[in-house]
Amino acid sequence: MSKPVALIIDDEPDIRELLALTLGRMKVDTEVAGDVSSAKQKLASRRFDICLTDMRLPDGDGLELVAWMQKHAAGVPVAVITAHGNVETAVQALKLGAFDFISKPLDLQNLRNIVENALKLEDRRSDRETRLLGASPVIERLREMVDKVARSQAPVHISGESGTGKELVARLIHECGPRVDGPFVPVNCGAIPAELVESEFFGHRRGSFTGAVANKIGLVQSATGGTLFLDEIADLPLPMQVKLLRVIQEQTVRPVGAAAEESVDVRILSATHRNLGAMVASGSFREDLYYRINVIELHVPALRERDDDILLLAGHILERLGASAATLSPDAGQKLQRYHFPGNVRELENMLERAVTLCSGGTINESDLALQPGTNSEPQGTASVAGGLGDQIDDVQRQAIVAALEKTRYNKTAAAKLLGLTFRQLRYRIKKLGIE
Repeated sequence: MSKPVALIIDDEPDIRELLALTLGRMKVDTEVAGDVSSAKQKLASRRFDICLTDMRLPDGDGLELVAWMQKHAAGVPVAVITAHGNVETAVQALKLGAFDFISKPLDLQNLRNIVENALKLEDRRSDRETRLLGASPVIERLREMVDKVARSQAPVHISGESGTGKELVARLIHECGPRVDGPFVPVNCGAIPAELVESEFFGHRRGSFTGAVANKIGLVQSATGGTLFLDEIADLPLPMQVKLLRVIQEQTVRPVGAAAEESVDVRILSATHRNLGAMVASGSFREDLYYRINVIELHVPALRERDDDILLLAGHILERLGASAATLSPDAGQKLQRYHFPGNVRELENMLERAVTLCSGGTINESDLALQPGTNSEPQGTASVAGGLGDQIDDVQRQAIVAALEKTRYNKTAAAKLLGLTFRQLRYRIKKLGIE
């Protein structure tokens, strides 16, 4: 197998030599260019496996070259070398399509990590993105964006209503990218008590506080080499937002009670159903963190925006439930396609799971769906059997959840465990059932 080849673009001979020596020890061959013009000529004449470019060049800059490469050398990962602390330029490079960036003075271990990740890139789309089901135009565009951003190391923020599948999109970004062999660590930011959030994120040293009986690794460190997915990032307390910003900028963490910082190599993905822009305006979310996590934004569409996909999704969900004998009747299918789905795909899953239990003869009829009354799919002036039965089931769920919350003194994490639910499932049901 032939060695990978890197193109190094820098007008300083010492920097070119340092980069070439470092890559040479990694069994990577190198070619060099001293300006934008000669770099474009080399990129047009052969295929490179990675490109490293300085930001300031005699006849242009690295940003110009990154933009040019997206059209003329697509598929070649390019990392830019920026001046220390020049965050704005680095973010702009990522938005233009750069794979990653490294600051001067060069951290050679960070450089090696970047090169290794770039060399792992391959097209993983065909097998994994089939889990993002649907044939609607909005889903096709989302699949294309997942494929594109998976090749980058830029932070991605995933927006969308509750129940649309934001965590699924985050997992696909991880699995379609070069970090697939590393861990995917999802963190529900709203599920961690404020007084424990720093210890949970960064770990702690034994004796650093009451109850710290042993050293503990943090969630950030456990994601090293992989992806850290911060779900409901809007719920992070403001003091923790400052510390997270430093992690993103410096790629270092300091465990509680530790004397020194530790290097980490993680990609940050985040999500929330809330409007972060409005939170920035109100002062409840830091503007500088917002711009760092929101380098690239992906929006996951609501189910009502892709109603052509509903029956396809329903068939897949029934198959996954092991309900091969259960099929949708024509009237039930039409009812689903007319329904507004305020709870999105998660609501469709819950609805079908309940319908499989209620239906008889292996056929799910309209009355088995128990759609929420008062939606645009319910006839005005009627009290449907589905609505009535749905209300009874909701009442039973409400009583069970309230009892669990009271038993655990309103500790939602403990209540979810008691009920056999995930924290996300419990939070969804609390919101859906209007439990305060």
